[in-house]
Amino acid sequence: MAEEFSKGDHVSWKSHGGTAEGTVKREITEDTEAAGRTVRASPDDPQYEVESEKSGGTAVHKPSALEKD
Repeated sequence: MAEEFSKGDHVSWKSHGGTAEGTVKREITEDTEAAGRTVRASPDDPQYEVESEKSGGTAVHKPSALEKD
C-alpha cells in the first residue's frame, strides 16, 4: 500500500529535471478541480495537493510520486 500523507507534511517530488520540495495542503479523495485541472481520485486511490516552497504554486500528485522528508 502506498504511503499516506497528512496536511502539513513536508514532502519532495521529482520536477522538471530536479527535485522540488513543499508542503501537503490536502488529501483529495473524490473527483474535483485542483491546481487548474480535473483530478480523478477516490478513498482507495487518493491524490495530494502540495504547495511548492520555491514557486508557491500548487500541484497534485499521487502518493507514489511523493517522498516524506
